Amino acid sequence: MLTELRVRQLGVIDDVALTLGPGMTALTGETGAGKTLVVEAIELLLGGRADPTLVRSGAGEAVIEGRFIGSADGYDDDGEDLVLARVVPAEGRSRAYVGDTMASAGQLGEAGRARVDLHGQHTQQSLLSPAVQRSALDRAGGIDVGPLLAARARLRALEEARAELGGDARSRARELDLLRFQLEELDRAGLDDPDEDAALADEEERLGDTETLRHAVLAVHEALSGDGGVLDQLGSAIAGLAGRRSVAALHDRLRALEAELADAASDSRAVAEGLEDDPARLEAVSARRHLLAELRRKYGETLTEVIAFRDEGRRRVADLESFEVRAAATDAEAAAASASVRRAEKALGAARRAAAPALSAAVETALRILALPRARFDVHVGDDPAGEDVTWLLAANPGEPLLPLTKVASGGELARTMLAVRLVLSGASASIGIPAPAGVARGRLPAGSAGTAARTLVFDEVDAGIGGEAAVAVGRALAALGREHQVLVVTHLPQVAAFARAHLAVSKDVVGEHTSSTVTELDRAARVVELSRMLSGQPASATARRHAEELLAGAESAWGG
Repeated sequence: MLTELRVRQLGVIDDVALTLGPGMTALTGETGAGKTLVVEAIELLLGGRADPTLVRSGAGEAVIEGRFIGSADGYDDDGEDLVLARVVPAEGRSRAYVGDTMASAGQLGEAGRARVDLHGQHTQQSLLSPAVQRSALDRAGGIDVGPLLAARARLRALEEARAELGGDARSRARELDLLRFQLEELDRAGLDDPDEDAALADEEERLGDTETLRHAVLAVHEALSGDGGVLDQLGSAIAGLAGRRSVAALHDRLRALEAELADAASDSRAVAEGLEDDPARLEAVSARRHLLAELRRKYGETLTEVIAFRDEGRRRVADLESFEVRAAATDAEAAAASASVRRAEKALGAARRAAAPALSAAVETALRILALPRARFDVHVGDDPAGEDVTWLLAANPGEPLLPLTKVASGGELARTMLAVRLVLSGASASIGIPAPAGVARGRLPAGSAGTAARTLVFDEVDAGIGGEAAVAVGRALAALGREHQVLVVTHLPQVAAFARAHLAVSKDVVGEHTSSTVTELDRAARVVELSRMLSGQPASATARRHAEELLAGAESAWGG
C-alpha cells in the first residue's frame, strides 16, 4: 500500500506531501490545478519516461518519493517499509532509487509495478499482460493448472534422463570403443596400490647404486677390523688400562664400545656380501615407473586419480552396454508421460474454453453498469490444446470490431474496462449486482494472481464521458473495489468523489510570477463545499450544498460512514 507520496518541483507542483490510507481516495480539483501531475509522479515511480520538460520552471530537478508498506502481493501489512524514488533533472539523465540503493529505471519499474497498477491513458497495467489474463481466467473458472504442470515436469525429467544416457548410436559407439581401449590399457597395468610409484622409486635408487654401496660398506669393514684398524688400536688402549682400579669405569666403557664396533664390523661384511647387482630387476622397475608416468599423463595427476578414472570408466561402459534396455524403458515412460501431458492439456483447454463465456458475460455486465451499455467483452481462448493463448477483447461501441485491450485507443474506456475486470476478479462486483464467476466466489484471489497483482490501484479518466446514474455506478464500483485494495481515483465527477473514504483537493495559487499547486485533505464539511463546486461551479450555493449533502450521505454507506 502507498502510504506517502512526496512530489517536489514537478510542473506547477512546488512541494506536495500526501498521506494516503486504505480504501478509496478521490483526487479532485479545477482543470489545470495539477491533478494529472500527481498521476505523472506515480507513473515516474513505475519507471515511466522521465521528460525534463516536467521539471518546474527555474528548478534544477524534480524529485518524487513514494513510501510503501506490506509485501508486493499487497496482503502482508507487517512487511517493512520500502521507499521508491525518482529524480528528474532539467538536464541529463534521470536517477532511480529502490530503498537506499541506486537502481535503473527498469529495476524501479519492476518494484513499483509489483505494488501499483495505473489505469487510464497509461500503459503500466498488469491486466494487459497475456500471462496475467490467462491466470485470471483460470482463477475465475476455478481451474487447476497443477495436473498439467506436474505432467510437463515429469516429461521434462524423463527427457533429461534420456539425454543423459548418451547421444546418437554413432557417438555411443565411438565413446564405447574409446573407453574399452582405455580400460584395456589400465587393466593390463594391474593397478591396485596408489603408493606403488613411491615404493618403486626407493627400489630403483637402491638397485642403481649397488656397486658404489658395496665399496662403501667394505671400506667401513676394513676401517674397523683391518690390520691397524680401529679395533686393533682400541684393543691396545684397553690392555693398558686393565687391572687399574682408578680407571676401571673407563676400562669397562671402552670394552663395551669394542664389542659394539666388533658387531658393526661383522654386520658390514655381511651387508657387503649380500649386495649383488640385479640389472634385470632394475630394468623392470624403471620400465614399470615409466608406464605409471604415462598413465598419469593420460588419466590423472596421481595414481589415485588414475585408479578412480578406471573405475568410473567401467561404470560408464556398463551404462553404455545396457543403453538399449534402459533407453527402451525410459522411452516407454516418456511416451506415457507425453500422453499424460496431452490429456492434461486437452482437459485444461476444455476447462478454459468453458470458463471464458462466464467471465466475458460478468465483465460485459459490469461494463453496462459503468456506462458502456453496448460494449462487448470477450475472453478469447486460442486453438492450442491447453488454451494457453488467452486474449481479452473489447468493442466499446456498436459497429466496432473486437480488439485486444492493448489496442483500445480511449483511455477512459480502457480504464472502465480495467475497473470492470477488477470488480469481477475481486468478487466485489456482487455489491453492484453482478454475480462473480464460480472460481472467484470461492475466496480471495491468491497472491500474485490477476486480481491482486498490485495492492494500490490508480484510476485516471475512468469517468470520462459519463454522468448521472452511470457516474454513481462507477463511484459505487470503485468504493466496492476499495474494500480489497487501496484505490486512488482522479475524477471530475462529484458522484464518483462522494464515494471515496478520503478526499484530496488540488488547488492552484498564483503568487507574483509563480504558480504553485497544493493538495489538501478535506474533512466532511470541506467535502460538501468541494462537491458543491464540482456540481455547480458555485460552492456557496445552498442548493448545490443540499445536493452535495445528499450525494455524500448516500455514498457513505459504501464504506461504512
